[in-house]
Amino acid sequence: MKDLRGRDLVSMDDFTAEEVWAVLEFARDLKRRREQGERFRPLAGRTLAMIFEKPSLRTRVTFEVGMYQLGGLAVYLAPQDAQLGTRETIPDAARNLERWVDAIAARTFAHATVEGLAEHARIPVINALSDREHPCQTLADLLTVYEHFGGFRDITLAWVGDGNNVCHSLLLGAAKVGLNLRVATPPGHAPNAAIVQRATAQAREARATISLTIDPAEAVADADVIYTDVWASMGQEHEAAQRRALFRPYQVNPALVGRARPAAVVMHCLPAHRGEEITDEVLDGPQAIVLDQAENRLHAQKALLAMIL
Repeated sequence: MKDLRGRDLVSMDDFTAEEVWAVLEFARDLKRRREQGERFRPLAGRTLAMIFEKPSLRTRVTFEVGMYQLGGLAVYLAPQDAQLGTRETIPDAARNLERWVDAIAARTFAHATVEGLAEHARIPVINALSDREHPCQTLADLLTVYEHFGGFRDITLAWVGDGNNVCHSLLLGAAKVGLNLRVATPPGHAPNAAIVQRATAQAREARATISLTIDPAEAVADADVIYTDVWASMGQEHEAAQRRALFRPYQVNPALVGRARPAAVVMHCLPAHRGEEITDEVLDGPQAIVLDQAENRLHAQKALLAMIL
């Protein structure tokens, strides 16, 4: 197992390509061990503090269960508990927590909050979602594609929808492992240009391609994977009605899926707004592998925790 002890994961760019591969391989190993009933508890006596400013199903459960399965303990801090930046400054919270726990997972609105925790805490800090990135989701996504196709070479994933935090981390993660990525977004909703530039340069090194378009049909043409997410993320609820009208042509429905390869699979990081970014027919259909994605949040995060602690 590669030694990543003491490392933060604030952005997918915090890990090299080699380190991302190591996490994925270890996650596959941990998943096999779990399926075979093997107990692997390297984190006995270790504690993870989970600071959550946003609601969560998958992230909270997978971090808590992951720490338990690895022999450790997770302490959940709800939005009213820490109140970072109001009741408690970020440096004060970081310096207190490092005296009690071994790592911090933070699910925040502002990316700067996670960066501040990482800057001021002498223990590992994991970005469990911010408005800029969602690296833990990308690790699970890459693991899911890896399992389904046996690798990434010559595999093309089409992202359809908003150039959001999940898209940002996916750009950087796909580039490192050599997964071709096409991103289709409405005008004005493309992913961050600096992240696209970094991902494009890394993809070139891995002999993969990154491309942007405003045409969802162009993005999914002969793609192996179609991936979508909600059109309005948490904190953007006031834009929901306006976005619904703008994003309607980007709905993942049977007609759009039909433009991809016949054996293409469909991914969604969930929760889904059924009937908006994706239809029931697709989400509940045989090509959807969204539950594999959700399960793999557990295995990818267990690998990450075991490697940094």
